Amino acid sequence: MENIKIRTRFAPSPTGFLHIGGARTALFNWLFTRRNGGKFVLRIEDTDQLRSTEESTRAILDAMTWLGLNWDEGPFFQAERVGIHRRMVEKLIDEGKAYYCDCTPEELEAKRKKALAEGRKPKYDGTCRDKGLKKSAKTVVRFRCPQVGTTVLHDLIKGPISFNNEELDDLIIERSDGYPTYNFAVVVDDAEMGITHVIRGDDHVNNTPKQILLYQALGYDVPVFAHVPMILGADKARLSKRHGATSVMAYKDMGYLPEALVNYLVRLGWSHGDQEIFTIDELIREFSLDAVGKSAAVFNPEKLLWLNQHYIKNYPQEKLLEAVSPFWIEKGFDLSDGAFVRQAIETLRTRSRTIQEMADSGSFFFNENIEYDAKAADQFLTAEYLGHLEAVAERLPGVTVYTKDGLEGFLRALADERGIKLKWLAQTLRVALTGKTVSPGIDEVMAILGRERVLRKINSAISYIRSRSQF
Repeated sequence: MENIKIRTRFAPSPTGFLHIGGARTALFNWLFTRRNGGKFVLRIEDTDQLRSTEESTRAILDAMTWLGLNWDEGPFFQAERVGIHRRMVEKLIDEGKAYYCDCTPEELEAKRKKALAEGRKPKYDGTCRDKGLKKSAKTVVRFRCPQVGTTVLHDLIKGPISFNNEELDDLIIERSDGYPTYNFAVVVDDAEMGITHVIRGDDHVNNTPKQILLYQALGYDVPVFAHVPMILGADKARLSKRHGATSVMAYKDMGYLPEALVNYLVRLGWSHGDQEIFTIDELIREFSLDAVGKSAAVFNPEKLLWLNQHYIKNYPQEKLLEAVSPFWIEKGFDLSDGAFVRQAIETLRTRSRTIQEMADSGSFFFNENIEYDAKAADQFLTAEYLGHLEAVAERLPGVTVYTKDGLEGFLRALADERGIKLKWLAQTLRVALTGKTVSPGIDEVMAILGRERVLRKINSAISYIRSRSQF
């Protein structure tokens, strides 16, 4: 394999968002190309003018960029290449390899029902094959598919697959509106762009023999094909919305890191020994189509969550700051104190599974008006704990070593002095400062918040207790 000649492509239709299955296909193409020093081409297949939108195109490009799947050429737009497609259609007509057909949709449906009723495959019966029709406003163009022989797909993943040509259809290659159909346009574009390897989902396997015959009829070299097994939900049904989010950018919005999603997607159907966690450089070095399995992969949200937590724990601080900041900005928090924000991130990263979770659990750092969890307040912000909070508020200004260790010593000494267990003092403080019963260590929280913020929050909690109690 001469690396310089490798050319792959990812060719999504802009009729919706980039979904998990498409993202994995793009990733496999990208890794194969980078491993072999080739070129990765992005082509937007927008010939379905009714369903294609600029919004979907932008969403696909944004998702590719977020995942880090940079392309070397493109994006090319299939609809801008219709002139090339039409010239190739005319070439086939001139050579007798394609013909005009004026069968109406109603006639085709009747033929389909008749074939099914007679136990035959519902393919086009060739009514117009030898009529010699001319182009009109109602005609489509059909490919004159060979009716004898065998077409063999030599698939890099699935192995050789044979198709009897007599089972194949005289497929439509140009609609009556002059636009090419998918199977024709994809062949012309892949050939004209010099694509050497077509790596795509195995839902395209049945299209491939038709496409191979079109390559041959047009005089093009046939590329190497590799069909990747589909992704299933836990119930072994094809992955869909009922299994959870399927859009790549939905995972970004939920607080997943792109490296975690890439790492997870590559392991859906590909393996390298028992290794689970890979850097991008490792993936490029180790990825091989030989290690892609033949059977479908099962999407496991818990595994993805575990990977995301790993990446959050080990993410560079500045990148983590960049990831979490939009979530806090959306909440209206002031992030101008960079040192304070970074301290908050460092104490939250070890206990957060998603960026969204980090943003939510860390809101107390920025929110002056704590909203107390009702159950937590009923248990720990009561008259029973009032004296403890007042003692902290009274003594805290005199703490000379205002650090995590210094505050731990201060709280232990105060708990001993008041004859209570440290955990009870810590819990009432935790609810006062965070609104919840779960947070990072209370001494660490107090150190990061700083003396002034802590005192304000404690005094707010004291006022809250007094407002609910009889004195």
